[in-house]
Amino acid sequence: MIDVVAGLILDDAGRLLACKRPEGKHLGGKWEFPGGKVEPGENPSDALVRELEEELGIRVETGVALTPVVWDYGRGPIRLHPFLCHIRSGTPHPHEHSEIRWCGKDELRDLDWAEADVPILAEWREIE
Repeated sequence: MIDVVAGLILDDAGRLLACKRPEGKHLGGKWEFPGGKVEPGENPSDALVRELEEELGIRVETGVALTPVVWDYGRGPIRLHPFLCHIRSGTPHPHEHSEIRWCGKDELRDLDWAEADVPILAEWREIE
């Protein structure tokens, strides 16, 4: 099983940052919470800080860990570790995504989410 991380990045208005995967890549066109693979020996929180700096050019502070999601997109199972986080420095830019968007709760429903992110979004709605 591959461990991956996902950041639910909140702005001061309580909106979440959604990122669209580029066409032509696995899950192209789907929206997701940004993140990536946990390297061997790396803890998930540190992996998320590293991945968000690489993908979006921001430094974040991780907060509450949500319930991990185990999912299989047909390439073998992943365990997705989601964290709430806030930007400490930088402005997000889509280095790895075709589009990024700050979304309020109602706007999130309109996006075509990657399946593993759907239960994370549902849990976030329950705690907000």
